[in-house]
Amino acid sequence: MIHEGTILIIDDEIQIRRLLEITLSANGYKISEASTGKEGLVLAASLQPVLIILDLGLPDFDGLDILKKLREWYTKPVIILSVRNSENDIIKALDNGANDYLTKPFRTGELLARIRVAIRQSQGISDKPILEFGSLIIDLANHTARKKNVLLKLTSTEFSLLSLLAKNEGRVLTHQYILKEVWGMGYIEQTQYLRVFIAQLRKKVEDNPAKPILLNTESGIGYRFGS
Repeated sequence: MIHEGTILIIDDEIQIRRLLEITLSANGYKISEASTGKEGLVLAASLQPVLIILDLGLPDFDGLDILKKLREWYTKPVIILSVRNSENDIIKALDNGANDYLTKPFRTGELLARIRVAIRQSQGISDKPILEFGSLIIDLANHTARKKNVLLKLTSTEFSLLSLLAKNEGRVLTHQYILKEVWGMGYIEQTQYLRVFIAQLRKKVEDNPAKPILLNTESGIGYRFGS
């Protein structure tokens, strides 16, 4: 299958670029490459890629600064691919507009799955009024959710939290982002508050709350809906 649009790789490691080129081309994606942040910004502006894969350790600029510059105008997905694996680096990237974050070395199958999710989201699929995840059906227009065709008794806050996560299926949302979106700026440090609500939601939407498959924890960072 040939996909529309180009994926731009911004990474100074030629071995990584060759690996990504081979993997993505074999899966029907058109590829463009940049080895510096400056070159990446120029190509992003001229090519308007459907997705950007960005390294943080670039020779001329820090990748986080490139991400910030991109987010001044670029609205399509950006996936960070970096050797940096600290919680602080991951949280900074996600809070500054990255759609996802993978650390090197990485599994190509996982990267391909993350790319598919990010592109699907950017095409507006997550804006459908009805979201279906197996036996869980979320009606965004009517603010209701059903599990195995049984109406779930959700508070307005629980529904807001569930719908925010579901609309961002596959994307890691940081604690601070979720708290800001659902409760407001005054709550962005109340991570324990969020854990309580996630635990309540798991009891209502998961088949086995102790082994969640929908509301997944990204330790120290936030939550991801689905895989």
